[in-house]
Amino acid sequence: MTETGTLRLPPRIHVGFGVRHQLPVIIGEHGRRVFAVVDPFLAGSPDFVAIVDALRAGGSEVVVYTDVLPELPVDSLTEAGVVAAAFAPDVVLAYGGGSALDAAKLVAVLVAHGGVLADYYGENNVPGPILPIVAVPTTAGTGSEVTPVAVISDPDREMKIGVSSHHLIPVAAVVDPELTIGAPPSVTAYAGIDALVHALESFTAADLPLDWASQLPVFTGQNLFVRHLALEAIRRIAPNLPRAVADGTDREAREEVAYGSLLAGMCFGPTGTHLSHAVQYPVGAITKTPHGLGTGLMIPYVLQACVPLMPERLAAIGAALGGTESDVRAAAQDAVDRVAELCRTIGIPTSLAEIGVRADQLPRIAELTLQSKRLVDISPIGSDPELIDTILQAAHAGDRSALRADTDAR
Repeated sequence: MTETGTLRLPPRIHVGFGVRHQLPVIIGEHGRRVFAVVDPFLAGSPDFVAIVDALRAGGSEVVVYTDVLPELPVDSLTEAGVVAAAFAPDVVLAYGGGSALDAAKLVAVLVAHGGVLADYYGENNVPGPILPIVAVPTTAGTGSEVTPVAVISDPDREMKIGVSSHHLIPVAAVVDPELTIGAPPSVTAYAGIDALVHALESFTAADLPLDWASQLPVFTGQNLFVRHLALEAIRRIAPNLPRAVADGTDREAREEVAYGSLLAGMCFGPTGTHLSHAVQYPVGAITKTPHGLGTGLMIPYVLQACVPLMPERLAAIGAALGGTESDVRAAAQDAVDRVAELCRTIGIPTSLAEIGVRADQLPRIAELTLQSKRLVDISPIGSDPELIDTILQAAHAGDRSALRADTDAR
């Protein structure tokens, strides 16, 4: 066997309807002082209240922290760390969407190691174990419950910044699809398409050279395990996401998308994402649009550029999406077209112009994209400025034809 594989996951993962009822047992294994980080609009929800009541009935002292702001401004997280440190928790409960889960990770870092968050920006800068985190997602998309990364907004920077370390992986992920039922269509769409992008970018990640005698990067590129997990994630998410968007009470669709999102998180945790995410960071900062909207908008253009580079992998994606093309190149193109159609079906914008990006901003977006080196390096496209410019021009126009002609010529 010439390929290598890496998985970094929580010691415990539970998925399925009703698994949230295991939370008092799981949390109790890590202590009795619980700092719960929760999205503010969920703090009074019956499910969350029932979890807190069960913890308190079992003898735990619970502090509920709800000052979780969208996009996680760094100053708000510093304040959260001060509040948590004053309580001196044994364990952190992360409950909500991606922002709440990422906030909990960063609070756990600050309580354990002090300092300021800028000390931990980048890869492998968390010096050791942090407070144990039990992660409970209420959206199907982020994958943060099983990943080693948290993303925040820093006003001193033009785009979001990540803290990446295997120490950020929660000690337990509890994925109960019941908690996603009734999420608004837009939240379902943006979270769900981001999960699909995680699987697509993991499966199309570059093979990175690794020095096994040294500390590994957090994201190691293509690996043996992900080949299987990513395709299964695609098979679960793609046919069920439109159903979940159309009907928030569709239990089967919610279950499938939640499971697919979990699998996608298991993929990109060790592998990493690539160019759709690298572009989204500056685009999201400029337009103040949701993360999943940006990655979903970009993924058809990124995959289009990948067609001549890895037609076999894209053909495999096409088969997972239900394609039947026998010619490899035709199957690869069919895969891209199917992804683009899925994005349109669930209401993802089709162009950067549509979300307010001006043509004169594209050069700066390209420059900032290339600064996300760890993401660009994982991309099979690499750091070719000309090709990245072509992708951005196509995405701005909302037209893959010029990009397709460019890639067909290669």
